[in-house]
Formats: sequence, structure tokens, C-alpha cells
Amino acid sequence: MSFDHRSIGATALMVAASLTTAAPSAARAHEAPTTTADRVLRVYNNNIENLVRNNADGSCTRVSGPDHLTSMLVDDNGKTGTSDVQAPDLLIVQQVRGTGQATAYADQLSAKFGYPAGTYKAIVAWDDPEVWGGTHKCSQQSLGDLKKKQTNGILYNTRTLSLAAGDISKYWSAGWLKPGTSYRDGAGCTLYKPPSNDASSADQHKWKRTSAIAAKFTIKATGTPVFAATMHLPEQNGANACAGAGSAGIAKSGIHIGADATSLMNASTIRVIGIDANRTGIAPTTLGGFGMTGYGTKATSGSRKIDYLFVKGTVQPSSIGHTVGSTKSNHLALYGFVKF
Repeated sequence: MSFDHRSIGATALMVAASLTTAAPSAARAHEAPTTTADRVLRVYNNNIENLVRNNADGSCTRVSGPDHLTSMLVDDNGKTGTSDVQAPDLLIVQQVRGTGQATAYADQLSAKFGYPAGTYKAIVAWDDPEVWGGTHKCSQQSLGDLKKKQTNGILYNTRTLSLAAGDISKYWSAGWLKPGTSYRDGAGCTLYKPPSNDASSADQHKWKRTSAIAAKFTIKATGTPVFAATMHLPEQNGANACAGAGSAGIAKSGIHIGADATSLMNASTIRVIGIDANRTGIAPTTLGGFGMTGYGTKATSGSRKIDYLFVKGTVQPSSIGHTVGSTKSNHLALYGFVKF
């Protein structure tokens, strides 16, 4: 695993590919905020499933980055594809393949808004995670292979946000209850990393997809500190909330926040956490102890709501319940537009 900014377990990626920019008029339409009325931090969360969708018939469909972005980015009225869709400031994502895919996705996001390459950068928990698993439920093996490497990341807009070298946390591991292990309110839980991971050699690196990462950004216009974190909890968390070390997690949700991340969070005014929790029923008040409220009122994966966006800050109302129904992923995107 490689890293930058002198951070263990994270990589801050410079987007370096040359891209065609949009006409000057398009770029001017998305300038960084200059007045109080313009000051909105646009945040999204989505498990992008390596940009491969699983279909009900066992087939899979590959989704391009631009198509995925168009399907999830919304204007202030919750509508996609309009001229009023503004450039996001933070995209919290789960299930990317590592540096390569995160870089390409950031490139595509920059190009979408007519910005130069390098405008969007990314932080990932693992630069190039090892493969795990078999078909990944894709009848076409080539598409299943695209889902064999999984990690989590945060994309951020350098026009509006800055990131200091020491403000990326070390990664931290999710909790895991080994199938068949006795469970009682967290008893039996352990951290999901070697040697406590899936026994099968094909799954020995599966735990890396649940490594969480966080960072503290600064809004350039105001100096406001912003904390952002991305998490992906194991499937086992659905049946038994498990955060590791004999704990059921915050409010028995399976969620916990690493020590480095907690320090960054405590130093931040605005706080956002995006989670694929693989668990239903996590209340909007779960992270209330950190001043955060959950947003998103609809199911995010089939009939289940297992994805969550928690925010500390003044969030604009959403006509669609902060859940983007058109998202081209097996998980629907969540969003919150935060005033500052």
C-alpha cells in the first residue's frame, strides 16, 4: 500500500491526465462561491459497486463514470441532468478498485464541469487492494473480475476545498462476527482483518473492502473545517451489529470511528460521514452524540435502506428525501447540500 501526505493507509491522488475543457461560459457557470448566498457545500455518498451493476437475471452491466455521475448529481430541486446541476464538493464513495479507478473517476468529474485535470483529487484507503472472491454474482466472468478489488474513497473539489498534509486519518477496520460465532450485544465481535478474516483463501483479502478512511478539509472561502469519512461494513453486520473488540458499535449500529479520524472530526465544524452499513434500521439520531443527523428517507438497495449519510451542519431541504432514485448503481446515492 502506498501513501502520500505522510499518511498511513491513504493515498492522495493528483489527477494528471489531460482532458478537453468545456467552453468558458460553461466554466464560469460553476465558479467557486463568492457570496454568502452561494455558500453551499454539495456532498454525495454512493457505493458505486466498481461501476458494475448486478442484474436480477445474474448478468451484470458495466457503467461508465460519466453516465454514473449524470445519474446521481442533482440540482437544488433534486433533479438530474439539468443545467442547474452544480459541481459537487465532496463525493464519498465505497467499492472502488483503487487508485486507478479513483483517478479515472475524478478525471471524468473534472471534465463534466469543464475544469482542468487535477481539479478533483481522491483519497483511497488502499492504493491497489488484492483480489478476492469468485464470480461476484456476474454470469460474465470478465465483469465479475472488475469487482474483485474493492476499497473506499473520498473525492474532493480543490476549487472549494484544501487539504493539509497531516489531515488524512490512518485507515481503520470494521468489526466482524465470524459466522457461527456466539453473539450477545457485541460479544464475539472482533476487528475484520487478519487473522480474523474469512477463512477461504479466495476471500482472505475481502476485509480490505471495509477499511474506512477520513480527512479534514478547509473551505477556502471561509476557513471552515470540514470532516468527511467513508465506511463500508461487512455483510455480517446486517444480522448482528458488530464494531470490533467485543462492541456492537455506536447505538448498537456496528459503526465505530477510528482514533485518528475522531481527532480530525473533533476539530471540524461541518461533519459528513457516508456509510454502506449492510444493515437496516439505523436511526437518523445514531450519531447525534457527534452533532450529526442522518439524511435519506428511502430504500437504497432494493427494498432495504442500508446506506446512510450523516451530517453536522445546516442541510437544505430535499424534495426527493435526499435519495437519488436514478443512480446507476445497485445502491442509490444520498446527498446533502450544506450551507456555510
